[in-house]
Amino acid sequence: MKPRRQTAFSALSLIALVVFLATLPLWIDDYWVRVWTGVAMWAGLAASWNIIGGYAGYISFGQVAFFGIGAYATAILMQPGLDWNFFLTLPVGAVVAGVFALIVGWPTLRLRGAYFAIATWAMAEALAQIVNTVDFTGGSFGLSTPGNAETDFFYYAMLIASTVIYLLVFFLLERSRFGYKVKAVRDNEAAAQSLGINTTSVKLQAFVLSAALPAVLGGIDAYWITFINPQSVLAGDITDQMVVMSLVGGLGHLWGPAIGATVLYLASTWLNARFGSSTGYIAMIGALLALIVLFLPDGLVGLMPRARNMRLVRQMLRLPDKRTRAAGQSSGASGDRP
Repeated sequence: MKPRRQTAFSALSLIALVVFLATLPLWIDDYWVRVWTGVAMWAGLAASWNIIGGYAGYISFGQVAFFGIGAYATAILMQPGLDWNFFLTLPVGAVVAGVFALIVGWPTLRLRGAYFAIATWAMAEALAQIVNTVDFTGGSFGLSTPGNAETDFFYYAMLIASTVIYLLVFFLLERSRFGYKVKAVRDNEAAAQSLGINTTSVKLQAFVLSAALPAVLGGIDAYWITFINPQSVLAGDITDQMVVMSLVGGLGHLWGPAIGATVLYLASTWLNARFGSSTGYIAMIGALLALIVLFLPDGLVGLMPRARNMRLVRQMLRLPDKRTRAAGQSSGASGDRP
């Protein structure tokens, strides 16, 4: 396919996707609108985790803390006596989550690998315990938010919020100097530092960005489900699903989280409706992850035409890429010896 045809095909595909998502509530029933609202939410959550986990290379198991902060910010500010407008609560949650990430990230981002993952997991667990005991969060009893029966409202709210997240990722991490710095830190932090990059500042900025964005989705979710408690918005499996969706879709790739979230959430909905249990879903996820690691190290996004091969998972698994193998064969053919 010639470059012009490829560009035209990509543009038409994007237009078709926009039209499909924008008109979805007009031709499906409320049940499927709620399902696609969930798809939009998880696509945004996976994309926000991908900022720190895929682009920066720091595997965080505490992202649910920021989702929960956004949810509680909206629920608290909408309580009787405060009665904040829903839209005004969203930036408050994002700012609080960003400040919290700044405080937590300053010491923890000095850690690497499993140490950072454990530290962020402990941070999220500690926050859940605090929320479970203090009075203004409702403790273990939780908080209710004013009801809103407009299914379409939450679909478009989630869709717009997730679209903004993807636009920010595109412009900040795919098309800016900041994005190149983040990837340089991921690929070789010592080399990046030797080139004059303030790696601590870059990591901290990426961590704050990945914290503020899920807080907005958490606020929308709190208004959508009308009741929250620590088990519903601070459960560890929320982070687990962000990680799995990013891995399945394509770690470190712009569209990877969206693809992973769509495939896995729709599959989960279908399996639960058909079998009434999550056992099949868990088995499917395990099998899918094994197949992807073995045959699609770049995730499902690797099946897309002209998809960029990020090689991040391959590097983590220390699998040689095609150029490395070709260089080795060429060296062997030339008869060179050590």
